[in-house]
Amino acid sequence: MPRGTYVHEPGVEERFACDLDGGGWRYSAERSDGGTIELVADSRWRPARLQVTAGEHVLRGGAAGAELLWVTAGRQHAARATGFLGESPGLLVAVARSLRLAEGERADVRVLLVTTPSLAVRTVPRRWALAEIAWHDADGERVPVERYEVTDLETGEVSEFHLAGDVVVAAPGIELVNLENPPNFS
Repeated sequence: MPRGTYVHEPGVEERFACDLDGGGWRYSAERSDGGTIELVADSRWRPARLQVTAGEHVLRGGAAGAELLWVTAGRQHAARATGFLGESPGLLVAVARSLRLAEGERADVRVLLVTTPSLAVRTVPRRWALAEIAWHDADGERVPVERYEVTDLETGEVSEFHLAGDVVVAAPGIELVNLENPPNFS
């Protein structure tokens, strides 16, 4: 089971654990600013259950058919979207895996962007591309590291992140500073 620590700018630590879970995947984390995230993805990497906390704010959500549902401040909302995105690398992993892109492929999708600290949600269009897969030596084994490019279709801004199995190894504003066990590559 991969466990480790990410550091977000400006210095917030996110201590996480993730693992395959009965045909799906589970990610849980506690942040040094008091926030938490619990994500359970189904076998298609769709969010079966999500809970994010930030201060007194709580967001709960999950997939229901083609829609994602979420509740904040006692109000329920729904939108057609691929997944949730926010500060946590666990959300990046779930969306990337749900797209099942081959090297060189891309997909235009709508995602729900969760902003902190209020946990406000808005639907945004993004283009995801699996730009390349590079092989690296780690502890005597060759591991694939995928480089994704994500384009904000409203602004044209492009960001990229690197994913090894179910662990983000590099992303804008996020640094993996500790990894106790190797990622899952199933």
